[in-house]
Amino acid sequence: MPKTETPDALLMQFAKWPEVGQVKTRLIPALGARGAADAHIKLTLAVLNNLCGTGLAVQFWWDRHVDSVPDEAQEIVGAIDQRGLKQKVQKGADLGERMQGALEFGLEFHAFSLIVGSDCPSVEPEYVHQALASLQEYDVVLGPSDDGGYVLIGARRVVPEMLDGIEWGTQGVLAQTQQRLVSLGLSVGLLEPRWDVDEPEDWARFQRLPPAGNG
Repeated sequence: MPKTETPDALLMQFAKWPEVGQVKTRLIPALGARGAADAHIKLTLAVLNNLCGTGLAVQFWWDRHVDSVPDEAQEIVGAIDQRGLKQKVQKGADLGERMQGALEFGLEFHAFSLIVGSDCPSVEPEYVHQALASLQEYDVVLGPSDDGGYVLIGARRVVPEMLDGIEWGTQGVLAQTQQRLVSLGLSVGLLEPRWDVDEPEDWARFQRLPPAGNG
């Protein structure tokens, strides 16, 4: 989609450090612990490729600080470094606090800030630009996922504790988040639903994507 001007937005990819047995655990029965970790790496790189294709400023946010980069993460870190992206660390007691902090950080320097998870390969560049278009009208935009959560959250305005009290990892995440945001006086826009990769059938769907979408 041709763009005459790059929006003033920061796009942040959230990711866990790849650790065998600790990532994509619902894929372990089908793929084994090593296979699930490899799937995590491939998904992370596919999402990174999509986000860098938006033409927006991109940062990579790890789930925690590590003293040294794990061997399994070398491919990801190499791809980040090759693109000259900044790496940061999420901070907060739960996912809500982590996302709140990242969104606030982004809005210190940009008009819009957006977060995408590393298991959301269906978030292609056009989808991100649809989110930015929605943020012209709404304070917060959510990209619903098929499992009741969301694959993307973007904001032009945040308020304290706006993501508190959400039962993360449940099918009610999207509905609870909408209710919470509206109760605090924020307007919320919804995009078309997308899918993420949690279960073996999701991984099979990812593998059927054409090479350009498969990292």
